[in-house]
Amino acid sequence: MNCNILKFFSQNIRKNKLIVDTILETQFSYDIVFIQEPSWSIIHSIPSSNNCEGEPLVGVPHHPNWTMFARLPSNQSDYPRAMTFINIHISCLCFSLQNDILNHRDIFCISFLNQVSTFFMINVYSDSSQSALKYLKDTEVNISNVIIMTEDFNIRDSIWDPNYPFHLYNSELLFDIADSFSLNISNPIENVPTRFSDNNNNADSVLDLVFLHPFSSKFNCHVIHLDWRLSSDHTLITVDILIQEERISHMRQSIVKGSNEEKLFVKSIVKAIKNLNTSYIQKSDDLEKVV
Repeated sequence: MNCNILKFFSQNIRKNKLIVDTILETQFSYDIVFIQEPSWSIIHSIPSSNNCEGEPLVGVPHHPNWTMFARLPSNQSDYPRAMTFINIHISCLCFSLQNDILNHRDIFCISFLNQVSTFFMINVYSDSSQSALKYLKDTEVNISNVIIMTEDFNIRDSIWDPNYPFHLYNSELLFDIADSFSLNISNPIENVPTRFSDNNNNADSVLDLVFLHPFSSKFNCHVIHLDWRLSSDHTLITVDILIQEERISHMRQSIVKGSNEEKLFVKSIVKAIKNLNTSYIQKSDDLEKVV
């Protein structure tokens, strides 16, 4: 199967199980659902030889129309704060959780195959300590074809929040990470808050961001849905990504920034320029021939 477009749905649900149930029951028109701060709670009890009442099974809601991808926690304090649901109608694209590339409770990296190319998607929840961004900065990841990196980065900055007057160091860290994946920040169709304060004395803010390839026709076109919050303090973000367009663009940009291939390519260009014979250049026509 080849897929030309993927429809993304992304929201921080504020650990509310009901919101996940509602999304899975009503948003079947979307292909990919990114969730941040999911609700990990007891689903039911499972038989146990040590407990006649059974052992509690902790998890998140499931639905037959969706395949859930989540990193397995190592203990109760390690439950993932980012996860993904894939619509079953695109399951033949061979989606795979890439914990061997990025293994962090707040970062969800998933790959899929389309038209003989491998693509990657990154779902991020960054807490107030920016542990996810620090992990991404310290982890050398050499992957191309990342089509999207998105969601709750917990950073206010004047670049994307008109009600905030300051520019912060963490923003530069975030831009460095995005640049390593050849992504740029995308502006929404309407610049509105994405996180609403419970305290009337605190201003609403923009914390949920989308990073896409700047050559994409969907760049600067994602939508913030103020009418869909339910009981979360974060809004819903949706974006459509043209996969065929991404594949062609990546064919044009096949050398990964900072890779050994890039260094060898630059070295070969410099060597070729040094070896140019410029001794006979007397007029502009001679220079044109050399160029």
